[in-house]
Amino acid sequence: MALFSSLELNSFEDLFVNQIEDLYDAENRLVTALPKMAAAATDPKLKAAFTDHLRETKIHVERLEQVFQQIGREAKAETCAAMKGLVEEGSHAIDAKGDPAVKDAALIAAAQRVEHYEMAGYGTARAFAKRLGHVDAVRLLSETYEEEFAADQKLTQVAELSVNPAAERVHAKSV
Repeated sequence: MALFSSLELNSFEDLFVNQIEDLYDAENRLVTALPKMAAAATDPKLKAAFTDHLRETKIHVERLEQVFQQIGREAKAETCAAMKGLVEEGSHAIDAKGDPAVKDAALIAAAQRVEHYEMAGYGTARAFAKRLGHVDAVRLLSETYEEEFAADQKLTQVAELSVNPAAERVHAKSV
């Protein structure tokens, strides 16, 4: 998060805008990364989870554009160093060699780190919007927060019901 770089934060509104600029960059990075993760996944439910979340992520970008519009600002991305790093970690899982089930587990681990970062970001932005009286922004940010939470839950379910047991069997074979 470029939040504390050379930015000038003179008001709580400035801080809120910086938060949504950061989220805007993060979501746009994910629009590029999620198709790669879906292509790398071998488990059909994991592929579907990534594909479904890509559709949602495009809506998240649109919602953030609506938030910018509601507060009278132009949609602008502030480089999200955290998401940049998380996407890079995900690319390591994409490029990894080895057993497909273990690789799928690595993809889920990377994706859940992303979801947790997004939940923190949307929760913070929502709290700031509420404090600033941006009622419509609160609604939009809440919708996205709930979808990020649901995506994380879906990844947990895929991991627990199919991917992790398959990856564990690989370990059992090698012992």
